[in-house]
Amino acid sequence: MRIVSLLPSATDIIAELGLLEQVVGVSEDCNWPPEVRKKPQVARTRIDLKGLSAAEIDRLVSAAASETHSLWALDRELIDALAPDLIITQDLCTVCAVSSGDLESACPLGAEVYSMNPHSLEDVIVSVVELAARLGVEERGRSLAAAMRAKIDSVRAAVARRQPVPVFVAEWVDPPYGCGHWLPEMVEAAGGRNLLSRPGEYSFPTSWEAVLATDPKLIVLACCGFGIEQALAHCASLRLPVRSVVVDGDSYYSRPAPRIAEGVRQLAHLLHPAAVEDPGLPAHELPIGALSAA
Repeated sequence: MRIVSLLPSATDIIAELGLLEQVVGVSEDCNWPPEVRKKPQVARTRIDLKGLSAAEIDRLVSAAASETHSLWALDRELIDALAPDLIITQDLCTVCAVSSGDLESACPLGAEVYSMNPHSLEDVIVSVVELAARLGVEERGRSLAAAMRAKIDSVRAAVARRQPVPVFVAEWVDPPYGCGHWLPEMVEAAGGRNLLSRPGEYSFPTSWEAVLATDPKLIVLACCGFGIEQALAHCASLRLPVRSVVVDGDSYYSRPAPRIAEGVRQLAHLLHPAAVEDPGLPAHELPIGALSAA
């Protein structure tokens, strides 16, 4: 099978299933495992983020979304040349990846479009099995899903008798965005009490004053789409009067793929270090100080 993956989480899952050789094209944001960067890129973001502040990025993305302009440019000729049997996309968030609507005039004749749209933690795990079944390796998918559940369940057991810690997970920093979809459930599984948002809902903009009014004991800065280095660059000047930790939101939090199980472990360690060992994922604690914007 020849696969074009326009969805980073799908590329992650395919790699975990041992089928990366079947992927013939990817989007710009497909970055794991490292060898996937050598694949032909058939989709790129229209916005050049270099040199932009977090606030500027938010304004540009919000403006594009409000004007119903796609943030993604597709190389239709390259997609045709790659002759995929299957194109994987999503309709959950037009910012994070190419949507099925973007493919209306770019889908080669005979290619199947497969859309993945998890909203909850269980949806993410089930999506692994469903994609594996579509690719003819359902048992591998079931094994991978079982491993995810086992990791998350082991964390739940480790923190079960501990007092939940109030925590705010920010999916953006200027303005801060309350976390959505599966992230509130990740917080709960890790022994936290998620603030301001509820499972299954979309992330939303708020203010640091509103966040601090909920009296969080920990703020986790998990910028959607950003690895640790990019996130640190945008959080460098942020100061909050509460413990604040920058993490790799792209790999372990906002991307609905197997590695979110490791994100749960990291959250649990940040919240209950005596109960859960440090999984060794990237993290950087910011200095505590009076509120100042990023």
